[in-house]
Amino acid sequence: MKLRIGNVELDNNLILAPMAGVTDMSLRQLCREQGCGLLVTEMVSAKAILYKNRNTKELMAIGEGERPVSLQLFGSDPEIVSDIAHQVEDGPYDIIDLNMGCPVPKIVGNGEGSALMKNPKLVEELLSALVRKVHKPVTVKFRKGFNDTSVNAVEFAKMAEGSGVAAVAVHGRTREQYYSGKADWDIIRQVKEAVKIPVIGNGDIFTPQDAGRMMEETGCDGIMVARGAKGNPWIFRRINHYLDTGEILPGPSIEEIQAMILRHGHMLAAYKGEQTAMREMRGHVAWYTKGMPHSAALRNEINQVETLKGLAGLLNQAVPSNPLSIPG
Repeated sequence: MKLRIGNVELDNNLILAPMAGVTDMSLRQLCREQGCGLLVTEMVSAKAILYKNRNTKELMAIGEGERPVSLQLFGSDPEIVSDIAHQVEDGPYDIIDLNMGCPVPKIVGNGEGSALMKNPKLVEELLSALVRKVHKPVTVKFRKGFNDTSVNAVEFAKMAEGSGVAAVAVHGRTREQYYSGKADWDIIRQVKEAVKIPVIGNGDIFTPQDAGRMMEETGCDGIMVARGAKGNPWIFRRINHYLDTGEILPGPSIEEIQAMILRHGHMLAAYKGEQTAMREMRGHVAWYTKGMPHSAALRNEINQVETLKGLAGLLNQAVPSNPLSIPG
């Protein structure tokens, strides 16, 4: 199912959610290869771009074949956020997104991320300034509300639409919930009924059937996959196939997982250097191998691996029937 956001037409309506420390260029490219319709960068601080923080360059880098891509910014100063968005919009980005969902205390303590849900007047200024200064479509991602006593996703969606925002993504949890409990999909349905712009549902999409149920129960236009894509780029191919045909494709084989881990490590090393890549692959390997036989031992051993050669050797021990070599 295609999805149009402003003047950007996606091949399908599946979107990879921004996850700090997870959805870097390498994982995004793997998800794109598996059929993800839109990729979103890790969130980037508008102030950090303004002050030329060296880490932002890596966060904003876009790889070959990734587009369409949305650049997600966070901040709370309408002038700074909109000026920075205008400054970077000529880069390889198709959409500019504002983060209003991050629940991390450091971000919330600065009045950014999901803290913005407590300040509708400021948000209206922020979104209006962004739409005014940026020629590319502007989107916003927010939560059900800040807590259970201030559920205001519908009001925020209407405000976003009134400000000229091209689409909204709604996570069916409050900031207080973080990622615990169950996502409230009914709030996504309420938002969908309240606005005419595309509504993207987010929260608890771990299987193709979850995606089908969310579309059926909420009427949402797009589906944003977050934790369900950790160690599982195949989820996009499987969801697309299920939505198109009603058939559930089998999950990846152990051999496919083994090959994907090594390829992911190789891509990460090319992007960040071998030492950093192997350190970051520890988390990815834990996600890729969750629930597999002997995965606890493998996760323990990965902590000692410092090279691609060592990673290939470890994977070959785990799956001796399918010996791998390091890609050239």
